[in-house]
Parts: sequence; structure tokens; C-alpha cells
Amino acid sequence: MNNNASHFTRRDFLRTSAIAAAGISTVPYISCSGSTLPTPMTRSFGKLNFEVTSLGLGGQASLQWTSASEDPVEIIMKTFKLGVNYFDTSNWYGPSQTNFGRAFRRLNLIPGQSNYDEKLRKSIFLTSKTGLRWGKGGYDVEGVYSGTNGVYPSHTLYDVKRTLSQIFGDGTGAYPEGAYLDMVLVHNFQYENEVEVCFMGIEDTNPDMEHIGALAALRDVRDGTNLTGMNPKNEKLIRHIGFSGHWSSPNMMKMIQGDTYDLLDGMLVAINANDKLNLNMQHNVIPVAAAKNMGIIAMKVFADGAMYTKPANWSNTSEHVVRTVGSEQLPSQPLVQYALTTPGIHTAIIGIGHVDDDPARCQLHQNFLSAQIEPDGLGEGDRKNIEQMALAAKEGKTNYFQVKEGGLTAPTKPEIKQEMMGDDRVVTLAWNTALAGDEPLKSYEIWRDGEKAGELPHQPQTGTAPFHFEDKPGNRSAHAYKIVTVDAAGNKAASDILSARSI
Repeated sequence: MNNNASHFTRRDFLRTSAIAAAGISTVPYISCSGSTLPTPMTRSFGKLNFEVTSLGLGGQASLQWTSASEDPVEIIMKTFKLGVNYFDTSNWYGPSQTNFGRAFRRLNLIPGQSNYDEKLRKSIFLTSKTGLRWGKGGYDVEGVYSGTNGVYPSHTLYDVKRTLSQIFGDGTGAYPEGAYLDMVLVHNFQYENEVEVCFMGIEDTNPDMEHIGALAALRDVRDGTNLTGMNPKNEKLIRHIGFSGHWSSPNMMKMIQGDTYDLLDGMLVAINANDKLNLNMQHNVIPVAAAKNMGIIAMKVFADGAMYTKPANWSNTSEHVVRTVGSEQLPSQPLVQYALTTPGIHTAIIGIGHVDDDPARCQLHQNFLSAQIEPDGLGEGDRKNIEQMALAAKEGKTNYFQVKEGGLTAPTKPEIKQEMMGDDRVVTLAWNTALAGDEPLKSYEIWRDGEKAGELPHQPQTGTAPFHFEDKPGNRSAHAYKIVTVDAAGNKAASDILSARSI
């Protein structure tokens, strides 16, 4: 791979994929063009006990906004035949779930039918999403979508059952016994207030509670319990619970840190080569999710098409769907490989706009090749070159769905206290994690009266317990402390002065 980003070509990256593919099984799969491709590469999917293919099928693009020249069912069928085993959809994605239902009938994946292939069903991982935050009751909370306007049902389990009906059932509410989803994500998590709502009622849950959040309701249909009173048949309809987010890495971190019950098994997160130009995901929430051993799915690899012809705003029509493969200026392959070599990522879901008999024009074929890469398949220099290349797309201003860059921060919520322990005066400093800029966090330095008194390595903060540092200044005089964040490049950000009065 060339060191100069301007020298990247499609040929370079096709050669990279061919080399990567040569290192895996040679059992062939037939692509949408009829040519043979290698057995897809897989990765251990966090704590979910599943070997997931590095490429997953996104539920949007032509599965949601279908032009007259595309067949969404054929896209699903051809993806399935390639050996891809991760499939994504959502209650927000228009006809996406019913398109999966049509494909699953052709694949004999409907429980209760005489030709049901249970083994085949267990070999794939099917995820859907809900935008509903209340599991029961509910009231208006700023920044929280409640669905309480009377137009649509407002409770999470409505979306779960709607998905099951559209994919496995009659599409009007009924679904067969034995139908299930491998995971449901609380979708498009953005605001801090959503943490409180989603976890409401999770402790000592009982049916007499008037207001209960989404996670307690999802736990009921995961475990076959009826703690909320919303699952009277004690159905087991899902296997795992997770959440997704495009916008705020800090608030996504709060979602994970608030999960004292370890309910969250998976996270879907926006990550692409322009990530560092914003308040990035790769040095903030992704390491926290990885430290909890969550299954981590990448999305927005092409910034929802904004890397190419689509405007940098939300799609809402088939005209927004990109149906070409990359561009001469910005090949698609390095963008896929950037996402899949981001530490912590297990699979990348990519929506397919177009399949074609010509491999060079077939998005499915090219994305499949691109995804055949090991987690460490690119060096740090290669990744930086791709970041430079991605600046060609709208001057890097592609990630409209992401909080703008705030840079390296000081530790958050710093506190100080002191006490005498026998003859020793002990000053205890406590703080919550800093936020990283374009380099990962390395450590926290403790400064007393202008001199460094100690240092603590940074670790992802997976819970609500803060970092702690104890200092014994050896006297009873007043002292001025600062806690300083240090990143991998040596950049620093200091807290305000924390005063320890004389005692």
C-alpha cells in the first residue's frame, strides 16, 4: 500500500483484498455476478457466542427506498448465498422488514411451516430496532421520543411484535410460535435523558409500576418473564438486547455505564474515515463497549452515501440511494477496510443500492471483497492515509449525524476530599473519564502545587464508579491540585484547580 494517500487506487485495494482472501478458506461461494468468491471471513461477536461475518447486510438503501430497477428480495437472497450471516432491519425502515419476510419465505425460515429449516435459521443473526423508549406507561420527557401522540402505539414490545409479524407472520400482528429475533436495539440513542427513561423500572420491576422503560420490557421477552405485566404469555421473543447511536458518543457511553445489570450485549455505532473530524466514536464509546465485551457493529461506513453523490443529510427517497461503486477519487474499499480495522469492531452493515452481473458494478460483490480483512489488517499509517483520502468527500463534512469535534477534554466531574488516617493526611481525588480528541487517551497526571505528584493509566470507564488517586503530601498545609488528561500524542487538558485546605 502506498504511503501517499493521493496514490491510492482501486487496483491497490483490490490487490489487498485478494491477499486477505487468500489467507482464509478456499471453499467457494457464488457472487451476484456468478463468479466464485472465498468463504466469508468471520469474527467472534463479543459475548454473543456467535461467529459473525465481517460484512453484514444493512436494512436501508434499496431494501427501504427501492427504485423500479432494483429487487430488494434478490438483494437479500444474493447476500445470503454469499454466506453473509448478519442481517439488519428496523421498524423505522419502511418496507425493509416485509422485504425480509418475502426473502425468508423463499429460504424456508418461517417457523411452523412444513419446510422450516431450523438449522439454517440458527446459522444467521437477525437484528431489528425500536425507536420507542417506554416499555409501559410513559410521559413527555425533553429529548425523548415517546410515541405518546396517539398516532402510533407507544410501547417497545409493539415494535418487537410488529417486526416478528412482518418478517415471520401475516404482517398485521400475528406471528408463528417459535419466531424470534436475535437482537433488538434501542435505536438512534442521542440524549442523556434517554438513559433515565430506558432504565426506568429496571430494579425491583413489578406489574404495579405505572411507568417502565424499554429495557425492562425487552428483558421480559428475552427471559420469558412478566415482571412488567406486558408479557402475560411469558413469551421468549428475542435473544439479546442492545442499542444504537449516530450522534453523541458521550451519551452512548452513559448508556453503557448505567447498565449495572449487564443487559446490553450489542452496540451499533457510526464509524467511518471522517470520524475523527467530529467528536469521535473510535476513541470514546467504542473502547467502552469493547471493554464490556459487547458485540459491536459498524454503520455509516460511507456516511449514508454522503461520501459520494448523496447530500450530507438524512435520506428519504430512492433518489438518495447511491447505486454505484465508489469513485476514482475515493474508492469504496479503503472506507470499508477502515471501519473493519477500527479496534473493537466485529462486523460492518452496509446497505446495498445495486447488484449487477458485472462484478465491478456490483456493490454486493465489491463490499464482500472489501470486508475480507483481519481486525489488524491495516497499519496506523494506512489508516491515516485513508483519513486523508476521505477529506476529498465534501471536504470531510460528511458526518451530519455526528456531534462536531470538541477535542481532548479535561477529566469530568473532578472532586477532592481529605482526611487524617492516623498520622497521615490523605488527599483523595476522584473524576470521571475525559473525552478523547483525534488520539486515544493514555493517562491522567496528578499535579500538586505545580509539580507532578503521580499518574494513573487511563482505562475505559465501564460503570459509574469514578477514577481515584490518593496523595499523601506529608504536611498539613494548603495545596492546589489539578488532574490532567494526557493522550497518546502527548496532548494535555487540565481540570480547574482543586483546593485542599490546611488542616
